[in-house]
Amino acid sequence: MTHVTPAKSARRPHHWRRDVVELAALFTAVAVADALANMIAHGPDGTFLLVASAVALIATAMFHTWWARRHGHAPPASGAGPAGPAPVPLVRDGSAPGETTLWRMRTTVRDEPGSLAALCTAFAAHRVDILTLQTHPLADGTVDEFLLRAPAALQAKDLTRVVADAGGSDTWIERADAHDLVDTPTRVLGLATRTALDAAELPLALRQLLGRCTIHSQPAGPAGDHPADAPVDGVLDDTEMRLRDPNGGSITVERPYLPFTPTEFARARALVELDARLGPRIPRSQDVLTLPEGEEITVRRADSDDLEAALAMHGRCSDRTLGLRYHGPAADADRYLDHLLSPRFGRTLAVQTASGKLVALGHLLWDGDETEVALIVEDAWQRRGIGSELLGRLVALAVEARCGSVYAVTQASNTGMVATMRDLGLPLDYQIDEGTLVITARLETVAARSLP
Repeated sequence: MTHVTPAKSARRPHHWRRDVVELAALFTAVAVADALANMIAHGPDGTFLLVASAVALIATAMFHTWWARRHGHAPPASGAGPAGPAPVPLVRDGSAPGETTLWRMRTTVRDEPGSLAALCTAFAAHRVDILTLQTHPLADGTVDEFLLRAPAALQAKDLTRVVADAGGSDTWIERADAHDLVDTPTRVLGLATRTALDAAELPLALRQLLGRCTIHSQPAGPAGDHPADAPVDGVLDDTEMRLRDPNGGSITVERPYLPFTPTEFARARALVELDARLGPRIPRSQDVLTLPEGEEITVRRADSDDLEAALAMHGRCSDRTLGLRYHGPAADADRYLDHLLSPRFGRTLAVQTASGKLVALGHLLWDGDETEVALIVEDAWQRRGIGSELLGRLVALAVEARCGSVYAVTQASNTGMVATMRDLGLPLDYQIDEGTLVITARLETVAARSLP
């Protein structure tokens, strides 16, 4: 229990003897001053001495006041306080004073006391702030992963040199953004939640968990057996890991120049095991839209259960529509659908009429570390805004998945697809090769607007 002393009882007791002593001191001071004044005043230069003394007292008081105001709140000298590294002057590259940049960095240090301290000291000397830190123990060292806020004048090569001088090796660095400010446990839980809600999230979750990497899904053999190179517990091989796909086959994750650590392998395997336990699943939300002509359509997610309806739609499409979509003979279109509708390879949006007939498909496909968009709209439903609606939703899904760009492959004569891409209002890059047109939309501006 806390005891509180009342304010009245906390006052010091009053003593009359103190008042008597103070009064006696006052009278003594007055008597001494009077005696000195009489002695000086009756001397030959008494008046001059009194005036000079007064002027000297006033000048001393003014000097003391000026000195106190000038140095009372001055910062300590550079040598004051605990000893620390002297700041290294930076060469400005046109950045504003105080401007900073976020970086993700990973480096390997010796597994011995003081290795991490040397890195932290080097960062402090260059005014680099460590926002988060993860350690990945290895057999012959430790991998330290940092999220750094550094002065904008420091470039990637400068930070790499600082780390090398402090004892780091095999350093990897890339720009970060506001999404990386989320701490690692929260980010992993968020990825697990998204994977639990949607089977198509697993490749994306692995990519966001492991950073810049390429993910390939290999289907199972003819008999449905898992490939021999994907054992139950998976395989970790330097810059590559292979995991068993719950849907059959294997998932291969590759990352150039940056070996995976056992910690990363365990996290990736946990996400795959979660996906296996939950089984096939897909969000069943749908939006009902009204076309300019007044007809209602429904936009929803599609998967392998829509294969029969998609084949029926292909049968109603003209050879030209199928040729523009699949860039080859129309007879080959049907064999692509089973792959395209699988949630393991991306996300598919379907458009159906009020009667339930499928009239359009839009695909967002994970192509390694790139993302492709593809559309097909039944001939009778073209030029009604369905393609633009699908493409806008697919781009929104790509931004949500933190894709840097999306590309579409079509024929140079497909003016409808070109116009639909231009309607996005995003920066576009065009590449033409022997009649094949690749249009790439860069999503940096959309991603910047979506940041918290």
